[in-house]
Amino acid sequence: MPVLHRPREVIRFGPFELDLRAGELRKHGRKTRLQQQPFRVLALLLEHPGEVVTREELRQVIWPADTFVDFHEGLDATIYKLRNTLGDSSENPRFVETLPRRGYRFIAAVEEVLPKTTRARNLLTLAGVLTAVVLALLFGLNLAGTRDRLFRRTGNRPIRSLVVLPLQNLSGDPSQEYFVDGMTEALTTDLGKIGALRVISRTSAMQYKGTRKALPEIGRELNVDVVVEGAVLLSGERLRITTQLVETSSDRHLWAETYERDLRDVLVLQDELALTIAKQIQVKLSVDEQTRLATAHSVDAEALEAYLQGREEWNKWTEESSKKSIKYFEQAVRKNPAYAPAWAGISDAYMLRHILGAYSQAFSPPQEAFQKAKTAALKAVELDPSLSEAHVSLASVLLFQWTAAEEELQRAIALNPSNAMAH
Repeated sequence: MPVLHRPREVIRFGPFELDLRAGELRKHGRKTRLQQQPFRVLALLLEHPGEVVTREELRQVIWPADTFVDFHEGLDATIYKLRNTLGDSSENPRFVETLPRRGYRFIAAVEEVLPKTTRARNLLTLAGVLTAVVLALLFGLNLAGTRDRLFRRTGNRPIRSLVVLPLQNLSGDPSQEYFVDGMTEALTTDLGKIGALRVISRTSAMQYKGTRKALPEIGRELNVDVVVEGAVLLSGERLRITTQLVETSSDRHLWAETYERDLRDVLVLQDELALTIAKQIQVKLSVDEQTRLATAHSVDAEALEAYLQGREEWNKWTEESSKKSIKYFEQAVRKNPAYAPAWAGISDAYMLRHILGAYSQAFSPPQEAFQKAKTAALKAVELDPSLSEAHVSLASVLLFQWTAAEEELQRAIALNPSNAMAH
């Protein structure tokens, strides 16, 4: 957190003023009741507008170590009271934004209200600064070069690896977890298409779902340079995603953005996110990679939801879940017959039943399941030859035709170098 050179006295944001001298919060000039803890949290956030204030920093400043209180519950309650006073919300914040597992950020414009004597003194100081700048220009000072030297990142090493941590479900509805987890997997898949990046698999990332581990610790455990984290809110057929990039070595916030789209445009949004992240970390994309990340189309919302539910079930690898996954995948292709990922899902589900059927009478006859898996895989590749997962599905049914299977796997890896299943 930056060092403060001079404490502010009155800070204005929206219709509010926080008077640090009087210990008051005013709205439209009238005093508004705010308890001590929410006041102190607000003051700390306003001292660092636009910056992340971590939960640990809040604890150190506001809840000293000898305070006998459940800090996490205490902070959550304090933030709730603060938002209630400001008329703010976590789902659509105007003032205080929640950064999952990290902390909070004040996102509204902030203006410092200065006393008259201070304003006069500042005008004199400004005049002196302008005079110095004019003299510097007359003497040929290369201000542009100086600026570049001052603001160049020190120790800036290339970013070559990342992990997409499980996105947070902001709806509070457990029945939407499958959708949020599916968004995590989809973003991981899209970023995996970038050859210059090593992207940690969904399976490895999911172990951190709900964890309170610090990001630098996660970065060390997974050996990654940056972490992508965020939250998803699905309301009807509108989708809101907040994402941010954090450098693990320094726990430094690099970039954040919020997107809101219709659900049918989620595939386009996923590719847009991947392209933006690649730009932010200055990864060079090949022409093929740029093309693959710019060719997504809209998808039927019900087909997408059915597909994500199918993947959620398939990942459980049980008899009952494999049956459910087939039901969901087939529902997706009925809604959208040209949806290649759903055909790949059908192939994967039947292939699972084929393998397990050889060992249990509870599953479909192995040969019947195998034929259905092969038909679906061929359909997926036909519909979208650029879909890495479709080539993995086809390789699975060609597994004992070694050369053909290897060719499909090599193609899958070329399309998505971080496809763990292909490797």
